[in-house]
Amino acid sequence: MKEDGAYAYSKKHGERKMESEPVTEHKICKTGIEELDLKLDGGIPIGNAVLMVGSSGSGKTTLSMQFLADGAKRGERGVFFTITEPLFKLTKNMENFDFYDKKLIESGMVNIIDLRIISDRLGLDTEKYTVEDASALLDVLKDIADELNVKRLVIDSITALCYRLQSKEMIRNFIFKLGASLASMDCTTILTSEVPPNEIRYSQYGIEEFIADGIICLGDVDRRGDIIRTLQIIKMRGTAHSRTKDAMSISSKNGIELAPLLKSGG
Repeated sequence: MKEDGAYAYSKKHGERKMESEPVTEHKICKTGIEELDLKLDGGIPIGNAVLMVGSSGSGKTTLSMQFLADGAKRGERGVFFTITEPLFKLTKNMENFDFYDKKLIESGMVNIIDLRIISDRLGLDTEKYTVEDASALLDVLKDIADELNVKRLVIDSITALCYRLQSKEMIRNFIFKLGASLASMDCTTILTSEVPPNEIRYSQYGIEEFIADGIICLGDVDRRGDIIRTLQIIKMRGTAHSRTKDAMSISSKNGIELAPLLKSGG
């Protein structure tokens, strides 16, 4: 007979034996977006660095902040490094969403840090980085993440960060060092990447995707004059995931929401 569906009783030997080895559940980091977690077979594998790709206005920052807010509510501290938007503007925009609670900021569960201020305090040129500048900035990012003991980290955006480097070789070296640094951290990371609209590519420099464990692409489609936001998981190491392109909406009540993308009638 079976007990709890996992064991079989053997009368011959007078002992139980396992019918099969137990399946080890992979540790996942839920995004806080129910439909996206379902598409990810539960969530993002803990420790993954995910490249979130999209053009301006595609929802990258909103999704990233919802990811951090959800983690904070689960007791997981997070940090949001911004280099594209001033702090006051970022927080002002987030106040429109129900998932955002300024108490998460005040308690230190969600930390928002302007990298331009960090660069200025380090005495770096905020517009152009040398190799030494980039290395110093990476060290500070890691030190902050370690000191805060963060489990979720966002850099918005990797494109703007690399823009301050002066050659493709410097960009390549910086990105690979960033990848090695992220791999040594015990946290799940989102790197936002800006690309022009309607172009099928995952990064501005063609290098970023090679350090990423996952790629989530935010785009849009034109349906008879209506622009519909879309989301598609391109890859995600460590989990079986859907590759279906879904319609994505952004509401003040629920933040990011996904629904099946209806096929065009012609």
